[in-house]
Amino acid sequence: MRGLLRLMRPLNALMSAVAVPVGAVVAVGLAGVASRVTSIAFGALAVFLFTGAGNALNDVFDRDVDRVNHPNRPIPAGEVSPGRAFDFALALFLAAVVASLLVNLAAFALVLVSLALMIAYEERFKANGWSGNLLIAWLVGSLFVFAGLCVYAGRAAPLQIAASLALLAGLSTVGREIVKDIEDVAGDVGRTTLPKQRGIPFAGRAAQAFVALAVLLSVLPAVFGILRVWYLPVVGVADAIFLYAATQASRSPAKSERAMKAAMAVALVAFLAGGL
Repeated sequence: MRGLLRLMRPLNALMSAVAVPVGAVVAVGLAGVASRVTSIAFGALAVFLFTGAGNALNDVFDRDVDRVNHPNRPIPAGEVSPGRAFDFALALFLAAVVASLLVNLAAFALVLVSLALMIAYEERFKANGWSGNLLIAWLVGSLFVFAGLCVYAGRAAPLQIAASLALLAGLSTVGREIVKDIEDVAGDVGRTTLPKQRGIPFAGRAAQAFVALAVLLSVLPAVFGILRVWYLPVVGVADAIFLYAATQASRSPAKSERAMKAAMAVALVAFLAGGL
């Protein structure tokens, strides 16, 4: 059981799930959230299960690479067999689909699309560098679109607000995915990632460019009145961590990736602070 739980990376899955109530608060405010608590709860559950399933599936497909890059993960460490891990991922995906159906049909449809994209990523796009990075960025950004769908009641404004958060999340995710490719370059076999194609220095600069663009655009939700004044000081902290992480992209990718994960958590707090 411990190995199966580790496959999910529960803290990572929990952070993804938290994006649903945060995105909902930003999209419709506390008053709007109060009338849709059940939909938001099922939405957060669906995201938690889906993210856990995606992490488990990733470990199944990456088991050979992980023997070099991440030998302590459950499959290379011998805690869970690949077959059992695959069955666990499938069960989690099915549970996520059922939970999304309890939200509304639009949320259900987005989960089905995301499931198809996740499978396509593992089967094909992961090995193709840029396309894989962009696909993961879409999946992360779509968490906020999903949050907007959880509180959708016929008005376009909540979805537009959710889309603006999705853009910021997606840009920073591209940078983080490139950094992860730099970190894993030694063990990546048969993958045409950016650091393998163009070298680590070029990949580091590309990661820095995406992070810098996300930081520059992070002021726009306040400028356009999407988020309130408390957003700016908190997102300033997140931006500072992102910029520090960017400076470490080539020289210490593991440190950079950890810093970006922390920055994303602070950015979630910033979105919440601006939405209250």
